[in-house]
Amino acid sequence: MCLLVLGWQQHPDFPLIVAGNRDEFHSRPTKEVHWWPDKPDIVGGRDLQAAGTWLALSRNGRFATVTNYRDAELPKAKLRSRGHLVTGFLEASDKPLEYLNGIDGAAYAGFNLLVSDGETLAWASNRGGNARILPPGIYGLSNALLDSPWYKVIRSKAALQQLINGDTVNASMLL
Repeated sequence: MCLLVLGWQQHPDFPLIVAGNRDEFHSRPTKEVHWWPDKPDIVGGRDLQAAGTWLALSRNGRFATVTNYRDAELPKAKLRSRGHLVTGFLEASDKPLEYLNGIDGAAYAGFNLLVSDGETLAWASNRGGNARILPPGIYGLSNALLDSPWYKVIRSKAALQQLINGDTVNASMLL
């Protein structure tokens, strides 16, 4: 299952700290982080099946990431790819909350979506998580709603807090 922890406005040098693990079906083709030839202002991994992504940034400082929501509800046929929610935000000019409120959640299988324009961080889920702006803090996300008290979420948030408190935030420590 996917896991994501992030620190929003918790460190003076790093306004947004993100660490995550994408856990997808191995048979689903993907490409590692790169600048996209067809969308040259976007950098991120790429889902080669649906041409979306699970996490990406744009040159103008926008950031978005999506996780699947695990529930007993079987996906309906002809749903849109959740990865397009990420690219949609990166290409939009809407403020984060405006973008999230404009999503037709019924058009997608279960998801959690985090978006930021560099000034505001916001989250929404189409499984009961009304769109909201997130204040500065440390957040954890897996395949349930934001900050659901799953052991791996609790443990990862505590580890990120420890890195921030010790001023030891760097790529190798996050890995």
